[in-house]
Amino acid sequence: MTTSTQRWPEQSFALLQLFLWVSFSLAQEPPCRQIGDPEIPQLSRDGDIILGGIFYFHSSWKSTENNYTQKPPPLECISLNFREFQFAQAMLFAIEEVNNSTDLLPGISLGYKIYDTCGAITRSIKVALALNDGDESVSLASGGRCSGPVQVQAVMGETSSSPSTALATVIGAFHIPQISHFATCACLSDKTKYPSFLRTVPSDYYQSRALAHLVKHFGWTWVGAVRTNDDYGNNGMATFTETAEQLGICLEYSVSFFRTDPLEKIQKVIKTVKESTAKAIVAFLSHRDMEVLIHELSNHNLTGYQWVGSESWIFDSQIAAMDKKHILDGAIGLSIPKAQVSGLREFILDVRPLMSSNNELFTKFWEALFQCKFKKKQLTEFQKECTGNEDLTGVENSFTDMSLMPILNNVYKGVYAVAHALHNVLSCNKTCNNNVQLDPYMILQHIQKIRFRTKEGDEVYFNENGDPAAKYEIINWQPRENDTVSFVTVGVYDASFPAGAQLNFQNTSITWTQSSPQVPMSVCSEKCRPGTRKVLQKGKPVCCYDCIRCAEGEISNSTDAVSCVRCPHESWSNARRDACVKKEAEFLSFEEIMGILLTSAALLGTSLTAAVAFIFYRHRKTALVRANNSELSFLLLFSLTLCFLCSLTFIGQPSDWSCMLRHTAFGITFVLCISCVLGKTMVVLMAFKAKLPGRNVMKWFGPTQQRLSVLGFTLVQVIICILCLTISPPFLSKNFKEFKDKIILECSLGSAVGFWAVLGYIGLLALLCFTFAFLARKLPDNFNEAKFITFSMLIFCVVWIAFIPAYVSSPGKFSVAVEIFAILASSFGLLICIFIPKCYVMLLKPEKNTKKNMMGNRVPKEF
Repeated sequence: MTTSTQRWPEQSFALLQLFLWVSFSLAQEPPCRQIGDPEIPQLSRDGDIILGGIFYFHSSWKSTENNYTQKPPPLECISLNFREFQFAQAMLFAIEEVNNSTDLLPGISLGYKIYDTCGAITRSIKVALALNDGDESVSLASGGRCSGPVQVQAVMGETSSSPSTALATVIGAFHIPQISHFATCACLSDKTKYPSFLRTVPSDYYQSRALAHLVKHFGWTWVGAVRTNDDYGNNGMATFTETAEQLGICLEYSVSFFRTDPLEKIQKVIKTVKESTAKAIVAFLSHRDMEVLIHELSNHNLTGYQWVGSESWIFDSQIAAMDKKHILDGAIGLSIPKAQVSGLREFILDVRPLMSSNNELFTKFWEALFQCKFKKKQLTEFQKECTGNEDLTGVENSFTDMSLMPILNNVYKGVYAVAHALHNVLSCNKTCNNNVQLDPYMILQHIQKIRFRTKEGDEVYFNENGDPAAKYEIINWQPRENDTVSFVTVGVYDASFPAGAQLNFQNTSITWTQSSPQVPMSVCSEKCRPGTRKVLQKGKPVCCYDCIRCAEGEISNSTDAVSCVRCPHESWSNARRDACVKKEAEFLSFEEIMGILLTSAALLGTSLTAAVAFIFYRHRKTALVRANNSELSFLLLFSLTLCFLCSLTFIGQPSDWSCMLRHTAFGITFVLCISCVLGKTMVVLMAFKAKLPGRNVMKWFGPTQQRLSVLGFTLVQVIICILCLTISPPFLSKNFKEFKDKIILECSLGSAVGFWAVLGYIGLLALLCFTFAFLARKLPDNFNEAKFITFSMLIFCVVWIAFIPAYVSSPGKFSVAVEIFAILASSFGLLICIFIPKCYVMLLKPEKNTKKNMMGNRVPKEF
């Protein structure tokens, strides 16, 4: 959307003029007359109903200093604008079609008054007043006030947003419909400020949001912004910035300028672009401001940036022609959908009727169009003479360029909107009711309600804000071989679609900056991969962040994750921290080295015990075996075998049953073992410590009593184990505390009191056995059973006393290994200390395996 050349400060002068005009109008003067110079239309035609048109056939004017001591001279307009001539021609074409139609306004002719504002807001306001009251002086009775019908029933224009706001402010007070073809500022949708404003071009509210979604679609989260410093640029960029923030897009900079600004300010814009890191730039500029910017960009050869354009310049062929250094190649943006109006092109290019107006403006237009001069002007050697019969065959300039057909179509639809409203007001059928008193407010109400289709099939209607349906084409600048640019439609944006489905791309390849086929990157920080999280950089926008790896046990499985998620209790993060995996279950297994060594030791102990039992069985009738109570010896060997084998229940994956089995087997087998040793110790002690001669003390410790003592001691442990299993049995538990990334499968004790009761009972029996053996330590040397038991019990006690702190401090499977080691160490201690010396005698010193050698001289008779 284009903008005005003049700034808003200029409007203060306009408002002053308006105030003076109203003041003089209300003055108590008999004649009602206009103050100031009248505004003469550049094109006019009488008709039953007059439409106004406001265009700027000149882009600027000569600046003059005003000393405020005399009446300021009229503006001297310069720089012909061929685009506006096209818009005026489109309006004339539509009026001609309506006048020639038998279906629309039959019998009613439309006239027009078209004015040139030179792009000045003050001129726009003066023209608006002229369209409202006309130029004629009106005589009224003395004391009367100025009043009369309006001169036009509707106004077509302006092209730019800022002049349109000024125009709408003036004529809105009189409810005169104003229909703009290219004023897109979202501010004009405010019906409380601009009640009579309508337009055939979508509001920038939709375009700004569409541009933000377009930028987000390509992943550009770090962009620069350049805007026109007027209503169009400022309001459009404000909406874009608001939407961009909602979509997570950050603006590295947002700068503005106006084409009339000093060169130093435009140089600052260029410097900002050069020093920035953003590679995508959103340019919300009018086509005239873009012309200024592209000139400076070319001087600095600023290539390599991805430009995103608004509809004002993105499909402008003049901008493309100026881009000689291909700075804008690959630009992408939004444009009004392409349109065709049959017959319009031919009508525009037929410029002879314009010369019939005998107007100085169109004389200059003819000379500029055909690059010639009429006879009345002095010709230079490089100029040709105008004949008035020139035609546009072979002429190529902005007037013959029809790339602005979508805007021309908007002018066309605006005229037809007024015509359809008048058709309804006048109750036209085959004829129209000429007796209806036309009122602009009535026409405005009917325009707001119209809904029709043009001859090309375009549907025309206005919503409650006076805006049409918002639909845009996505245009991509694709360079061609002949050093030209093709505006290729690569997608559409339709605001009527549901959110998320409004932006749609076609299967068309997109060319990016510097003719790259790859989408350029424009980010402050690269995306954080899964397994990391974003941490904002201090003092910078939210798009600038560092990627921090998730902590152990936490994951992120999406890009740009704001936070990491802790894994469930039984899971742990993998090495990449992007997925939770089930924690490894740790237990002492048969496959690992420690398990193999302990299993081998247990089997070795079992084998040695079996070998000793075999040796004892082979020598069961010898003195050494008989003297050491062979029955208790074999029972002790059996219990030692069970002790070695019960250690195997501690290896392998535990379960509830194995947990109950291992503690029960351990407690019972060791009590059985210690009971046997205790029985042997008591027999030896009683045999050699009997102090009453003639009394047979051994009858109280015969084989039957020995068996009963072993059974009784063991039965107590069985009862303790049964109580433990009944009240609170051991069970499988999962330990998550020792290791973060592993689950320790271990057997919970169930009842701690029961477990320590089992160990305490074993310790009590071991202490009794050690005490009795210690009392019998001075028995005859040849009979050393008590000494061997003492030493074995010493080893047993030391092992299990050391076991307690080692067991408590060992983590996971090592605590199980400590318990197995204690079982095996104590079992080997009993086996080696009690039985190996006897095996040595039986196998290597058989001569000592006699009753005589066993008893010696100091053996008491009772034995």
